[in-house]
Amino acid sequence: MSILIKVYLSFFKIGAFSFGGGYAMLPLIEREIVSTNNWITFKEFVDIIGISQMTPGPIAINSATFVGYKVSGVLGAISATLGVVSFSFILVSIANHYILKFKESYIMKAALSGMRPALIGLIISVFLSMGRESYKDIKSIIIGIIILGILLTNKLHPILVIIISGILGIVFYF
Repeated sequence: MSILIKVYLSFFKIGAFSFGGGYAMLPLIEREIVSTNNWITFKEFVDIIGISQMTPGPIAINSATFVGYKVSGVLGAISATLGVVSFSFILVSIANHYILKFKESYIMKAALSGMRPALIGLIISVFLSMGRESYKDIKSIIIGIIILGILLTNKLHPILVIIISGILGIVFYF
C-alpha cells in the first residue's frame, strides 16, 4: 500500500472515530502515528502539538498536516489533512438535511450526554501523557506552575501565554 494512502486512511480513521474537537483527537492521533505506525517519536508528537497550537487553525488539522509532511512531504501533508477532514465533511453533507431533527432527538441528546464525560477523560489522558514527556526537571515544573498561576488569575490570549512560556524557557534554560 502506498504511504500516501496509508497516511490518508490513518487520518481518516482519526477523523471518523474522534469526537469533541482536536484535543479529544490527540490520544487517537498519538496511538496511530507514534505507537502503531512509528512515523514520529513521542517527543516529536509533543513538539508538533506545541507547533499546532501556535499556528492558526484547528489543532487536529494542523497536527495532521505536520505529521503528513514529516512522513511524506507536501503530498503527505495534503493526504493527512484530507484524511482527517473527510469523514466530517461526508457526515455533515449527509446529515445536513436532518440536523434539526437529530438535534431534538432524545437518543441523540442521551448519546451526547454520555460522550461528554468521555471527552474530558480523553483530554486528561493527553495531559498526563504529555506531562510525563514535558515535565522532565524542576525548571519545567516551575514554568508550568507559573503559567498555571497566570492563567488562573488572568484571562490571557493563548499566543501571549506561549510567548511568556518561551521567555521563561530562555530565562531558565539559557
